[in-house]
Amino acid sequence: MKTMKRLVYSLAIAFFLMTNAYGQTSEAGWDLARCIEYAVANNITVKQSVLNEDIAVNNVMQSKASRFPSLSASGSQSLTKGTSTDPITYEFVSQTIHSTSVSLNAQVTLYGGNKINNTIRQKNLLVAQNSYYVAEAKNDISLQVTEAYLQALYYKEGIAIAETNLKASEAQAQRSQALYDAGSIARKDLADVKSQLAGDKYTLVTARNSFDQQVLTLKQLLELEPEQSFELTFPSQEHEAMIVIPDKYTVYKEALASMPEIKSSKLQMDVATLDYKIGRASYQPTVSLTGGLSSGYTNTQGYTFSEQFNSNFNQRLGLSLSIPIFNNLQTRTNVQNARIAIQSAELDVSSSRKELYKKIENAHQSATAAQSEMDATSAEVEASKIAYDLAKQQYEVGSANTVDLLISQNTYLSARQKYVQAKYTAILYYQLLQFYQGNTIKL
Repeated sequence: MKTMKRLVYSLAIAFFLMTNAYGQTSEAGWDLARCIEYAVANNITVKQSVLNEDIAVNNVMQSKASRFPSLSASGSQSLTKGTSTDPITYEFVSQTIHSTSVSLNAQVTLYGGNKINNTIRQKNLLVAQNSYYVAEAKNDISLQVTEAYLQALYYKEGIAIAETNLKASEAQAQRSQALYDAGSIARKDLADVKSQLAGDKYTLVTARNSFDQQVLTLKQLLELEPEQSFELTFPSQEHEAMIVIPDKYTVYKEALASMPEIKSSKLQMDVATLDYKIGRASYQPTVSLTGGLSSGYTNTQGYTFSEQFNSNFNQRLGLSLSIPIFNNLQTRTNVQNARIAIQSAELDVSSSRKELYKKIENAHQSATAAQSEMDATSAEVEASKIAYDLAKQQYEVGSANTVDLLISQNTYLSARQKYVQAKYTAILYYQLLQFYQGNTIKL
């Protein structure tokens, strides 16, 4: 009995621990890595790209099967009255005919201008190309999630700035009320401070709303279910934004070797070239080997079914040659269009490279500009904070008016906001350059 109680008790503890562990896992916060991982695994566009890749794989299997013979079987049962031709003996008879015939036919292409082999090569290239499309879709959603996450992080820091500013305004309002009660400042000065306090409260509400909206945008981007909880977690340590920016030409060189859009555009040239060869094959004759087995039965003969089936059994083996002469310019048009497609693919490769370099150049310029703005605004934040602290001290002793105090406060607030914006812009575009170099996005 005691053993049974211990067993039940142990099972209860194990169940509790498992349930608790599951609950902790399911409710764990969403950091950037988890957001990207989930988006890549569940994004609809990515899934559609994977399905297209599966279709391409099936097309390869079908094209390889073109090397095999085609095989078909047929059978017929007929009833004929009146004068007609016996379907087995081909003699004219005037009676009701019951006839049965069966056949098995096969055909295989021996030569077709190498069309089958080139088609198989082309289908294999399309599989590789679709795999690059999948990678491109994953890259796109990863970048979108990264940008949305950093935007949320920016808004979160904006909340912290707004809260700090509101606390300062509340302290100033209390101090101003005391000064007004003591007759040290005019009523207008007190009203200005309270107006600033109300505005700072509104700024905090706006900052929180912007953050909540950005979190919702990120959740929708991840395509989470409406009832699924979504709580963002952010790095505990501030991410370094003043990092050495890699040379844009080095980034471009590495991106050419890693970006899937470049690889897929190069493959398109090979696909178009094979399409041209496939079209040219239609000018060539086609040689096919054909064969067949057939037999039949008719009631006009005085033999049993098995006797007729054996005696009427025949085998056929043949070689056919089909020479294209004129098909309303279809082959010629297809070949010309394929040649144009090759030229178009070459232009697409050039366009893809230029577009990639343009993105890298813009990211490099934006990262450089953002770091320069950080340098400038960092000095502005430091100077405006000193000015604001002095203005508060002067205001408390009556040597500065309310206007000077509020101007100093708003100047300091504006400098902090500009610094934060420049910081996250620098982080975003630095991460983008890292991504183009083939590195993992991480904060």
